[in-house]
Amino acid sequence: METVVLPLELIQLFRSSDFPSQQEYDIWLRRNLKVLEVGLLLHPCLPLEKSDPSAQSLRRIIHGALEKSMDIGKNGESIQTFRTAVLSLACRSISGSISETCHWADGFPLNLWIYQTLLEACFDFHAESSVIEEVDEVLELIKKTWVMLGINETLHNICFSWVLFHRYVVTGQVENDLLLASSNLLAEVGKDSGCSKDPLCSKILRNTLSLILSWAEKRLLAYHDTFDDGNIESMESVVSLAVLSAKILEDFSHDYNRKKKKKEDDVEYTRVDNYIRSSLHAVFIQASSIIH
Repeated sequence: METVVLPLELIQLFRSSDFPSQQEYDIWLRRNLKVLEVGLLLHPCLPLEKSDPSAQSLRRIIHGALEKSMDIGKNGESIQTFRTAVLSLACRSISGSISETCHWADGFPLNLWIYQTLLEACFDFHAESSVIEEVDEVLELIKKTWVMLGINETLHNICFSWVLFHRYVVTGQVENDLLLASSNLLAEVGKDSGCSKDPLCSKILRNTLSLILSWAEKRLLAYHDTFDDGNIESMESVVSLAVLSAKILEDFSHDYNRKKKKKEDDVEYTRVDNYIRSSLHAVFIQASSIIH
């Protein structure tokens, strides 16, 4: 897979005659061209000079195809020019030599979007909150894309943690094991000090944790309104996820390399104490309004 530019191969393989209508072919072609544009021209991992002849050639071809309907595979000369431009950009390397790996989707945020989409295959289509039985085998296949997408173990854990958390939320917050699995992956990320030294990894982690923490605290700052006899078992997992997210965010703050003034337990104590006080205050306000 690391030697194949998938959108390029698909564009060469299929013709407009393979589709039910010209309109459907045009939509499909534009989608693949957009992926190449984002991966090779807009967000490449390696910086790209605007004057690069291959980049200029690819821009002209893509813009021409986006502006008017065309079957890019009909003309042999056009497709060869297109292929040459794509491979020239995809096979660049830091040293300037030709790389053995086609780097067409390893720039942020395209690679994370593709990887997140791949991770969605770990869920059962018929029971969206359940993980498939073959999840280990599927993950091994997905990990083969790491070289092509520029993913490492830490980015994988961040992405998969988010996918598990998001799946828990959008499927009605009923599968508590999804939250537990998400927390376990985040705990592994928290142990990796290397992420804090990588600006992109650090940014992705902060953004992910901020979204998770915001979601959790909306439920915990007035937990009497959120939890009842039907879902009280999930409260422990939500608290654990909130506290863990807060701890990691604090560790990855600007004071990361300084000596911590607070013990790790203080973060947990402060957060939980705040949730209790805030929830009691909310109940008191509600009771007061009923009395008056």
